[in-house]
Amino acid sequence: MLEILIFIGAIGVLIWFLYAGIIKKRNKANEAFAGIDVQLKKRHDLIPNILQIAKRFMAHETELLSEITRLRTAAQAAGADKAGERFGLESALQDQLGKLMIAVEAYPDLKSDEAMVNAQRTYAEVEAHIAAARRFYNSAVNALNNAVHIWPTSMIARMIGIGEMPLFEATAQERSAVDARDHL
Repeated sequence: MLEILIFIGAIGVLIWFLYAGIIKKRNKANEAFAGIDVQLKKRHDLIPNILQIAKRFMAHETELLSEITRLRTAAQAAGADKAGERFGLESALQDQLGKLMIAVEAYPDLKSDEAMVNAQRTYAEVEAHIAAARRFYNSAVNALNNAVHIWPTSMIARMIGIGEMPLFEATAQERSAVDARDHL
């Protein structure tokens, strides 16, 4: 009888450790998503400053500036529950900001403006931090997704309603080779 109780207790402890491991992995993935969110907020806070500086010089780029503003607003509105959609909007925003930085080269006065130079430097730093946060997020999500898919933790994850989270993936446009002729 004592052996049976010990066996049941050992199974219970094992299940608890597996459950706790899944919860820790989910919390780490949520923490990593929040880390991306912090870096994206820095980008979103920087965008109005860049646009204000650019508007003074770039009268012919109003469509690009408007698209950046639209994407920024849409990305801020997409919450954590729509991670895939949010990642798509952020990628489109990053693409448009890249076009803006390239367009700056065509405006010598803007390119040499001290405020714009500082904004570009800050933008590059923020993008580097976003890339690091995305790597951390993908690592945390990979660990969670493994636990969600591999037995026996997959059974526990299903029982408590924890599912797979999306990885941050580059868009097809970001994966394609860059043709410098498009930017000259």
